[in-house]
Amino acid sequence: MKIKDLFSTKSPLKNSRPINPYLSLQNNLENKLSKEFGKYSFNLLEMKKRLPPSVYDNIVNAVHGFEKIKIEYADQIASALKTWAQEHGATHYTHWFQPLTGLSAEKHDSFLEVSKTGEFIEKFSGAQLIQGEPDASSFPTGGLRSTYEARGYTGWDPTSAPFIWKTENSSTLCIPTVFFSWKGDVLDYKIPLLRSDKLINDACKRLFKLTKIQATSVFSSLGLEQEYFLVDKQLHDTRADMVILGKTVFGNFPAKGQELQDHYFGAVKDHIMSFMQEFECEAVKLGIPIKTRHNEVAPSQHEIACIYEKASLCIDHNLQLMELMKKIALQNDLVCLFHEKPFKDLNGSGKHSNWSLTTNTGINLLDPTQTPENQFHFLILLTAILDALYNHAALLRATIGSRGNDFRLGAQEAPPAIISVFLGDELESLLDNIEQNKDYKSPSAKEVFNSLIPALANLPKDNTDRNRTASFAFTGNKFEFRSVGSSSNPSFIIATLNVIVAHSLNKILDEIESSEEKNIKSKIFPILRKYIKKSKNVRFTGDNYSESWLNEAKNRNLPNTPNSYFSFEAFKDPNAIEAFQGVLTKKELESFCEIQKEKYLHTLKIEKNLMIEMFTSQILPSAIKYQKEMADSIIASHQLLKEVIFIEQKHHLKKLSELIERSLRLNNELQKITSITSKNLTSTLKLIENFRSEVDQLEQVVDDSIWPFAKYRELLFLM
Repeated sequence: MKIKDLFSTKSPLKNSRPINPYLSLQNNLENKLSKEFGKYSFNLLEMKKRLPPSVYDNIVNAVHGFEKIKIEYADQIASALKTWAQEHGATHYTHWFQPLTGLSAEKHDSFLEVSKTGEFIEKFSGAQLIQGEPDASSFPTGGLRSTYEARGYTGWDPTSAPFIWKTENSSTLCIPTVFFSWKGDVLDYKIPLLRSDKLINDACKRLFKLTKIQATSVFSSLGLEQEYFLVDKQLHDTRADMVILGKTVFGNFPAKGQELQDHYFGAVKDHIMSFMQEFECEAVKLGIPIKTRHNEVAPSQHEIACIYEKASLCIDHNLQLMELMKKIALQNDLVCLFHEKPFKDLNGSGKHSNWSLTTNTGINLLDPTQTPENQFHFLILLTAILDALYNHAALLRATIGSRGNDFRLGAQEAPPAIISVFLGDELESLLDNIEQNKDYKSPSAKEVFNSLIPALANLPKDNTDRNRTASFAFTGNKFEFRSVGSSSNPSFIIATLNVIVAHSLNKILDEIESSEEKNIKSKIFPILRKYIKKSKNVRFTGDNYSESWLNEAKNRNLPNTPNSYFSFEAFKDPNAIEAFQGVLTKKELESFCEIQKEKYLHTLKIEKNLMIEMFTSQILPSAIKYQKEMADSIIASHQLLKEVIFIEQKHHLKKLSELIERSLRLNNELQKITSITSKNLTSTLKLIENFRSEVDQLEQVVDDSIWPFAKYRELLFLM
């Protein structure tokens, strides 16, 4: 279908959208969401109904990290799981895992087996539940093994509930697992995350001995804000770049973008609301605790956020949610885009990661109001976090690196590549007073806002603002890591946070425990003062976009690596290797570096090839066709009106011809680059940028009716 056909009087856009699916959901919504919650999840409540108490208790203890799953219980668990899955129509099962592609992966097997007597039966054993063996040969390993060493193993992760994945004609039992090589090397993002939780748990339990917090375990907790774009599927499919990369490699900025700020928190369009309602209902059945939805800043951009959970479970749910959103978008004649920057010069999409540490007794360790009788644990943790980010800023920058995120960082409300911490006025004052050895008195009560409107109650003010330009910001009871890209699997990012904070916390506790001071205040504060002074450079409360901050960050010796490819070297840093002891080996960290570099270059190569293909086969023929039409028109007009000099028309033709010539020359230069390496990476990126600039200008000049694919104004506003 040609783009011009989409705007005929019988446009398929006007008739192809299905009947409002919201209407078909009314029966589902008559029941409360809480009644549907976890319907397709084999969670602890379901296990308690179906398993003997001793087996159930073993699983609960395993979930909380107190003991391992007992192999002798595996058959009973598998049998109950199969029965439950078949009740929901499942005929197959899969070990669902997270390889180093950043995506989820699965290989389906049916329950069908042959009995000893030759009969076909349906069976699922404990051995099949506990461990699987997919072919691992084509997953990235970063040099950990040779290509011919194909064997990899999946191992059941009991901390995340099995779930039923439904499509139009099938139901599959999905069992969350970890993934490792036959030699025991880590081949996924989940093992580091689960190991990092043990590291932070052990460090915090040391802290509890000092601060007398009543808890026996700690885990990282997470709330993710998932941003995304929605575009019409038929318009999307006219563009090879969006089909292949999920972003535009060409595209001129429309007459109207986001400058009026009218889309942010605006009324959600009916068919978009229908899509949201539909995927949220399905998400609830999977046990995903959806909470907030709204329009985001850019046109056609939106956000979904979920209730806080244990970090590993939250990330599992996020990956499921993304797949669900893509699937249901297609059913609504839409395409859901998770690329960090689908549209140039508009807001990109992040996956804001709200991170904290929670005890098994429900205490949020980063909420200073939860244990007002003892604030020492909060101060020690805060100091450890600042020390961790100061010492490992380059490492944390590497974890968020990707070609997509490079487009986003440092523009349109996304923080720059410099890692800094925003604490707010109150915490800044507190730390300054500790540094200067002064007493600090916290505000006795929150200030209130008096609207001067008689009917409105006085509203409490927060003690600190939100800094949307900061990469790592304290928001009252958690830290929001705003630099995380929307398409990413944040497992390794959160694992790194856990690892570096545990490392710094252990260093501080070593010094505190070795102090001979008896008074706890005299024991703690001199040590905290030293670390607070040392890490002060990573704290910043101003505008992270300003030119002055770039200069100041340089003076503070804070790393600034705008290009992700060069940031990945931080995985090999000796300090990173030391911090990751017990989580990843030196060899595994080096493999992560090589995998990310390779992925970056492959993505860039695809982008380059798409630009050449789209220009050569679509844009150039359209531009030359219009050039000929314009030239023929000027010649014909001159023959009719010999006395008229067509100066402006000739000037317009000249401008068009020059743009075609410059674009063609840059296209030819790009074609000469047969391989992209670290040596020619910077020059290639500059060439791509220049090529796009010329072609985007060409889009402004060529006849709209013959431009070969959807433009920004159509993708963003024809919804």
